[in-house]
Amino acid sequence: MNSERNKGYAWAISAGFNAALAAISAKFFSSQLKYALVVLFNVIMWGCYVNSMKSLSSLQATVTNFATNFLSSGMSGYFLFDEALPFKEDA
Repeated sequence: MNSERNKGYAWAISAGFNAALAAISAKFFSSQLKYALVVLFNVIMWGCYVNSMKSLSSLQATVTNFATNFLSSGMSGYFLFDEALPFKEDA
């Protein structure tokens, strides 16, 4: 049972990384290749997400997917695109 949950978390983390890769490819590439990669990574992401929900609750799968996507998108923005990551933005 525990290995099944671990597989579920691995699928959810993979889904989050693929969602982040879709966002990265939208910024990194141009023209037709950009659209093809966004669609490809989103299709892979949904497949991974569905597989994660076979072993986890929908809440666990969604939170794990979202957290992985959020963190990896933020880190890629910082390292690949030199975007600032302030803790608090002054108004």
